[in-house]
Amino acid sequence: MSKRILITGAAGYIGHQLGNRLAADFPIMGTDIRPRDDLAFWLEQMDIRDPALAGLLKREQITHVVHLASVLQASKDRARDYDIDVNGTRNLLDCCLKAGVQHLTVTSSGAAYGYHADNPAWIDEQDALRGNPEFAYSDHKRLVEEMLADYRQSHPELQQLIFRPGTVLGSETRNQITELFMAPRILALKGSDSPFVFIWDQDVIGAMEMGLRQDKTGIYNMAGDGALTMAEIAQRLDKPLLTLPVWLVKAGLKVAQWRGKPTSPAQVNFLRYRPVLSNRRLKEEFGYPLTKTSAEVFEYFVEANGLRR
Repeated sequence: MSKRILITGAAGYIGHQLGNRLAADFPIMGTDIRPRDDLAFWLEQMDIRDPALAGLLKREQITHVVHLASVLQASKDRARDYDIDVNGTRNLLDCCLKAGVQHLTVTSSGAAYGYHADNPAWIDEQDALRGNPEFAYSDHKRLVEEMLADYRQSHPELQQLIFRPGTVLGSETRNQITELFMAPRILALKGSDSPFVFIWDQDVIGAMEMGLRQDKTGIYNMAGDGALTMAEIAQRLDKPLLTLPVWLVKAGLKVAQWRGKPTSPAQVNFLRYRPVLSNRRLKEEFGYPLTKTSAEVFEYFVEANGLRR
């Protein structure tokens, strides 16, 4: 049977690029709560939590699903974010099973490993997923992966391909992490190198396309070779490095929390104990030829956005 592919979160940054690329060779459709008018495929406005998704999958004879819909930036409503991320994924899994979908690709995150002082220097896919309760994104990715593991045992007929990206960067990437790099000074914490691993957005899309075309399964970190510390990032940006004690940053986060922002002092660990992902399995077992190293990805982002001072 020829592949018929549905992408959730298809109006998003990665989703619309992946769909437009695949539309040249496959019947593609997408779902998202937002409309978008620059797509080469049909987009159905639908919430990932809607059980009507099963009927859509069956009606369109979808064989492969790519799950990209999630809450990237935590809101003040943690219960809502959980409902979308975790219950939405559960609804998608159940709908896939009801509709006879054969293959599911899921973008998890390196954040699922958690931000912990005892993380390995280079994290392998076999290392524990511990998340962080204080980070909704990290915690929900861990919970989703635990759910996926249960479904792999109880429903092996739905094949799974799971990617755990590091920090994704492209010419137009805009999020909380890129705000750190666009600031006048680069923030670092005393006593922590806070290394980043970067993956080019086109490598993310390329690996996902390869997985779909070849019906690959398994779990793979996504990261370019090497990592950059905050000091190296500041040097490449030609910006001053502001190194602050941990207690001071925690105090600032506490003040922000008092003012109603969705932060907590525990979130200092986001910069303090970043998970550094090994890409060995992506290259050797999955077989994807990475285009850019972490340093090359960052340089590409810097040049594309004119960030070097």
